[in-house]
Parts: sequence; C-alpha cells; structure tokens
Amino acid sequence: MSLVDSEDPEDILSDGGLETLYDLKPITLASAGSLFVYDLAEAKVTLRTPNTQAANWSLHASSVWAASRFLADNLDYLDLPAHLGRGGSVKLLELGAAAGLPSIVIARRYPAVSVVVSDYPDEELIRTLTENVDKNVVSANCRAVAYGWGSDPSELFLPNGEKFDVVAASDCLWNPEFHGLFIEALQLTLKASPHSRIHLFAGLHTGRYTIQAFLTAVSAAGFDLETAVEREMNGVRQRSWSVDRAEGEDESERRRWIVYLCLRWR
Repeated sequence: MSLVDSEDPEDILSDGGLETLYDLKPITLASAGSLFVYDLAEAKVTLRTPNTQAANWSLHASSVWAASRFLADNLDYLDLPAHLGRGGSVKLLELGAAAGLPSIVIARRYPAVSVVVSDYPDEELIRTLTENVDKNVVSANCRAVAYGWGSDPSELFLPNGEKFDVVAASDCLWNPEFHGLFIEALQLTLKASPHSRIHLFAGLHTGRYTIQAFLTAVSAAGFDLETAVEREMNGVRQRSWSVDRAEGEDESERRRWIVYLCLRWR
C-alpha cells in the first residue's frame, strides 16, 4: 500500500485518476517533492520524491515509478536468500533508482546485503536519495551514490573493489537512446560470476519494440537472457514475453503488465 500527500489535480491524474476515469493503470505514483509512503509489515518506508535540475527533467527521475513498487512488492524475483546461502558478502546495486524505494526495502528486509542505490549525478536528486536512505535508518547497509551510466564505476564499489552479485533496475528501458549507456553500465558493474544476475522490471508505456530492441542489444553485448516474462501489475496472471502482442494491443492493456527480465553473463 502506498500513499501520496499531494492533492494537486495533475497528481491525481498521474496516480489514481487516470485509472478511475479511463481504466488506465498509472505509470508513476508520486510527483516531485511529494511524500510517498510504502507499508512494510515491520515498519513504513517514507520517501521524498526527488526533484532534479531543469537540465535533467528529461530523465524523468522525479517520480516513483509503478515498476519500482512492483519490485518492492516482489523481492522474491531477486532470489536473495540463495545468494546469501552461498556464504560471504552479497552486494546489490540499483541503477536509475530515483527515490530509492526497492533498495531501501531490500536494505530493511536483508540487513546482510550491502546495497548501493544510484542515479544520475544531479545534485538535487542525489541529495534527496541520500536523505531517504538516512531517514529510513538503513545507512548501515545502504548508501546512495551518484552514477552516470557508462562512466567510471569505481565510486560504486566498496573498498575491496569487488563488483556486484546482483544489479537491479526499474523502468530504465523506456528510452532506446539510453540503451547503449545502460548496457555499458551493466557490463562495468556486474561481477564475472556464474551466480551473478541482472534483474530488470519495465512497463510497456513506450511499447514492446523498445524492449525487444534492448534484448537484441544486450545479447550482442555478451549477456544471456535467463527469464523473460510478463506479470500482471495488480494481479497474479503471468505469461511469457512476446513482442508479437504489440499488434492490436492498446494503451490500457499495455499498462496492465510489467515485463521482468533476468540476465546473466554468457
């Protein structure tokens, strides 16, 4: 369950209003500067939705995306107990985190996992992300880091310089112009291990061909696709990924589904 403290008409449309008026599932759940509250069984996670400098508005980082809440609701996809069961430390990176919802929930539920929550090096964005980590009392195993995809990732790594066992991202595939940089970030940050995994959660709001273009590019970059499924956003239905559903699929239907992709090194 999540709550937003704004009553602005634009926020109503971006959250529940579109669903009420037009049967359209919301893509984003909060607007810049608003509070977002996520209920955990043990405690609430309260986040300030970040704003960005005007030059970075096109990144659309000033939102809590529906896909990020889906990940927070469905941490089983990450299979973290299996990683922990192998012994040693487990390191997880979230790319394009915005308000940081999944990372903060993960840090709360899995204190033995070392979490790095990252987004574009925008001063306002990173300041809010850091405050969200601190206010939710997870700084012991979670830290916010500014990171531009494809750049030197050394600031992300812990002092031992090891890469990440798990890399996760929510709604980072919507713009094909960023696919190259995003894939480079995956290459630079995922540990070269048979057990390391990338977990991606994406809405269909820019269409199926955008996601298929990413799958083609990421395969060429040396990754194998382990899982590709579509899960109903607020339901239990699940089906295999198919780009062919693009024909005749309207916006209302697209918004009902989240695509889950699991990748590993080839």
